Amino acid sequence: MKVTYGLLFILIIGHPGFSQVKMKKAEGGFLFTENQKEVLFFQTEPKNKEGQYERCNYIHPLWGLKGNVLTEDFPADHLHQRGVFWAWHQIWIGDKRIGDGWELKDFEQQLNEVEYVSDRDGSAVFKTEMAWKSDKWKRLGEKISYLKENTTITIHPEKSNYRKIDFEIHLLALAENLSIGGSEDEKGYSGFSVRMLLPDDVTFSGPGGEIKPEVTQVESKGYVNISGSVGANNTKGGIVIVDNPDNPGYPQKWILRDRNSMQNAAFPGNKTIPVSTTESLVLKYSLIVYSGKMNDRKIQKIVSEP
Repeated sequence: MKVTYGLLFILIIGHPGFSQVKMKKAEGGFLFTENQKEVLFFQTEPKNKEGQYERCNYIHPLWGLKGNVLTEDFPADHLHQRGVFWAWHQIWIGDKRIGDGWELKDFEQQLNEVEYVSDRDGSAVFKTEMAWKSDKWKRLGEKISYLKENTTITIHPEKSNYRKIDFEIHLLALAENLSIGGSEDEKGYSGFSVRMLLPDDVTFSGPGGEIKPEVTQVESKGYVNISGSVGANNTKGGIVIVDNPDNPGYPQKWILRDRNSMQNAAFPGNKTIPVSTTESLVLKYSLIVYSGKMNDRKIQKIVSEP
């Protein structure tokens, strides 16, 4: 495993309130903090439950602004779900199905490289390179990489009552005729997902107002705001999941659940799409973690920030 760290420390003179998101190596991955408060943990080393559902390359815990944990890992109802993750049920090379990254069957990810840069605005820019492998894809008896994933996560400093976290995921095939897709039912679970701890009073809203979760996909152009008593001591807050206009298939549809499951920006749904060997498939999302209230006007303003 090759691990590199790009460290850039910039001292801003005349800004006594300047805040910095910092990273440190911890058991299993990397911990990000701000002002000694935990922000998120990124799991880079394989983790399993009694030898099953082995996974890495995801965020858990994700902490709220008041220090409470917002995500779940190995939830009893869906042991394969994990914090903030991105995964696909269908992985094909030609007419051979070689794995299921969503339910973690015949699926393995290996960290090749990690880079951390401290930006001048106090953000932490965290980059990883992951190799996807499978027992069903070998050369001379050895598992070989069939896809390279390069992901950049930008963790912005806390502002007012929120923190923004940006994700840019690049998928490049290393094998010809590679395709990925979601569950092959009417739900089409696929892509970027957040497994939250959901309060009893959870509500969902988007630019068009309140959203009612359904068994199948629902529409909400640009984002979904998941709110309720998610803060410390049951205080109000939430997470906004943002679908970037640059994404293929924008606006993507959503799978939303008010209990016992993840929240999913479903792409590409139950169909499959090709992944090129020459041009990466690029997917962009953001999370807005907030305390108190968050209305549409403020969400739109935050989303437009660089």
